[in-house]
Amino acid sequence: MKDSNFLIENNARHLWHPMAHPADSLANPPDIIVGGDGVEITDVDGHRTVDAVGGLWNVNLGYSCAPVKAAIAEQLDRLPYYSIFRGTTNDAVIELSTMLRDFFAPDGLSRAFFTSGGSDSVEIALRLARQYHKVRGEAGRVKYLSLKKGYHGTHTLGASVNGNANFRTQYEPMMPGCYHIPAPYTYRNPFNETDPERLAQLCLAALEDEIAFQGAGSIAAMIMEPVLGAGGVIPPHPSFMPGVREICSRHGILLIADEVITAFGRTGSWSGSRHWGVQPDMMCTAKAITNGYFPFGAVMISDAVAEVFESDTSGKGAIGSGYTYSGHPVGAAAAIACMQETERLQVKDNAAARGAQLYDGLLALKEKHTLIGDVRGGHGLMCAVELVCDRATKAPIDKKTIGDVHRTTYENGAMVRVSGPNIIFSPPLILTEGHVRTILTALDAGLTAQS
Repeated sequence: MKDSNFLIENNARHLWHPMAHPADSLANPPDIIVGGDGVEITDVDGHRTVDAVGGLWNVNLGYSCAPVKAAIAEQLDRLPYYSIFRGTTNDAVIELSTMLRDFFAPDGLSRAFFTSGGSDSVEIALRLARQYHKVRGEAGRVKYLSLKKGYHGTHTLGASVNGNANFRTQYEPMMPGCYHIPAPYTYRNPFNETDPERLAQLCLAALEDEIAFQGAGSIAAMIMEPVLGAGGVIPPHPSFMPGVREICSRHGILLIADEVITAFGRTGSWSGSRHWGVQPDMMCTAKAITNGYFPFGAVMISDAVAEVFESDTSGKGAIGSGYTYSGHPVGAAAAIACMQETERLQVKDNAAARGAQLYDGLLALKEKHTLIGDVRGGHGLMCAVELVCDRATKAPIDKKTIGDVHRTTYENGAMVRVSGPNIIFSPPLILTEGHVRTILTALDAGLTAQS
């Protein structure tokens, strides 16, 4: 590895960073992370912080998960790669598919289609939804519904169902046939409604209205996150996702749960769908399935959807989608070890407990700092604070100020994530009470510095 002087000199000069302006990366070089241990990371200058971002929502088991690292090394020695296209498979994916079947049985999901990551999983699910209806003889069902503020990756079809302009505007026109309804976002919504239960009903009514306008027979699927993540951590009222499920079922529309973030314990339940008592038709997973140690994902498919494909005799059920790295044996081995460790530690329970501690601490900081306009969380280790320059008008914080909050928080011991006016918290699910206190103390320092 090159020395620190080389790394600093070449930082951001020869690569473009995702989700960043190239000029901004040059003017404000990214922190160079060179080490990780437990739930802490170390930068090139030796500065050690608690990782309140969890890598990118995905390092649920922290940076020292020996069983996953060992599984990767062993698989690399035994079979580093082979395709599962047309006529070949591998032992690791067969074993993993049975583990996923058992893990997601309460969600009503029994088949797995393996991908390279979250955006791939979304793309596959949306494509399979259209194909499902074609196989059933309803070829006119080609449209998609989704939530504003929702995030579903950056492939063109996934970006088309995204509900945030940041991921759309510079790449338009998007795919046709994608329509959005208001998210159950109590702090900002077109109904000016702050009661979560009433807002949920208004959003469900908007969904019914859009289905009536488009025509139910033209809609293939509704895709949604059980708790909106990258859009600012927006948990709905408990009635919302069950309401979406009922409406979709009544109109013959598939419900796709985008659980790239929420699957495997982050909400304090093993899946976000289970958290709300809902069984989707398909579920998109990735991220924590390998603890972030290997790019991998899986679309989980219900018995009812699987039956349509598996009983097809016309040939229309043949899957025309897949990736070179679908079912990668190293990724599958990593996922097997990761799932075993995830269940052994029962990380969902710690996520619930530490998530409640973090959420309560953020609410206390809101009482102290007028920069905080809204605090969202209360469902595992998914929390956010939305910063404003004026609570009365809810005017969003400016980019420089939130950047300064981020920098001071980092200097005081916690890496957090800035997304628009939001500071998002998604730490590893194994963190301790002491780690949560460090995160809160560091954020307090960051906010205090702007007072």
